[in-house]
Amino acid sequence: MMIMLAAVVPSAAIAQAQQSSKETYTGTIISFGSGRNTRTSTGTFSLEITGATSDAQAGRFLSVLIEGGQDSLLETIKNENLGRFSITGNLGRQINGVRISEVDGKKRIVAIFERWLQFAEVRGGYRSVDYPFSIIEIFVDPVTGKGEGTFIAAARVRWVRDKKTDDYQVEIENFGTFPAKLMGISRRNR
Repeated sequence: MMIMLAAVVPSAAIAQAQQSSKETYTGTIISFGSGRNTRTSTGTFSLEITGATSDAQAGRFLSVLIEGGQDSLLETIKNENLGRFSITGNLGRQINGVRISEVDGKKRIVAIFERWLQFAEVRGGYRSVDYPFSIIEIFVDPVTGKGEGTFIAAARVRWVRDKKTDDYQVEIENFGTFPAKLMGISRRNR
């Protein structure tokens, strides 16, 4: 499954909100199985945001992706600390990039971070290690603090030319069949 994402690319049309305080979002995650494990599982998650990636940083990160690929991008952003994401039963991961904009009157938050890797997949050199990122996209109503979104647990990020428009853009490829659903999202510290 391919997902095109323009949130990483700086644009004058995107209103970038700067974080002045910590925001925490919680909710339910529904993960759909794929491959040999077709079981659907549910759990809870917590997303804590303490900052946002500026337009200048996003432009620099895009340049790194274009010139060196996703491995260089991961190396460049891995020390950025803009919050934490945790799922029931897992240690939280440090968020490395956050872009915030407004879409149709809702707050759109896109976060990217280095994903959880299992020892067996690293040792075995499985294809999944080529998908080093996790990506979250949520839409929250600014009045109620409620929302929903998606979570890609294993993603590959590339700079590719779109065959229809012939323009270059960031492409996010999901290793799984479907992204997980983030439901019942609510902002905790309003």
